[in-house]
Amino acid sequence: MQHWLVKSEPFKYSWEKFNKDGRTFWDGVRNYQARNNLREMKEGDLVLFYHSNEGKEIVGIAKVVKEAYQDPTTDDTNWVVVDLSPVEALKTPVTLEQIKADPQLQDIGLVRQGRLSVMGVKREEFDHILALGSK
Repeated sequence: MQHWLVKSEPFKYSWEKFNKDGRTFWDGVRNYQARNNLREMKEGDLVLFYHSNEGKEIVGIAKVVKEAYQDPTTDDTNWVVVDLSPVEALKTPVTLEQIKADPQLQDIGLVRQGRLSVMGVKREEFDHILALGSK
């Protein structure tokens, strides 16, 4: 199993809306590296859901329920989506400020490649974030 992080601006698609929907396809990715990450996602992989711009915090866990397929919002075959469904909210959101200050998370993609919207997360980083979010 691999672990991932996806970003969404809450005013566009919030964790609350995601939970209400129960499932969504992750569209709008127009960066090649992020697209390649979507292509690598496998059914059952776990995904951290990050509110970008407003909040700047990891708020929940999702899982991949359908692997990459053509993005239905464009005819351009370069772009793909995956289907995600919510698993659970973190008890306490983990802020970007906390992540940047945590020595165990200094190498996480969220800090190193802050503008990338879909990124891999190491198992140790994922577990550490879950521990921080359970407090």
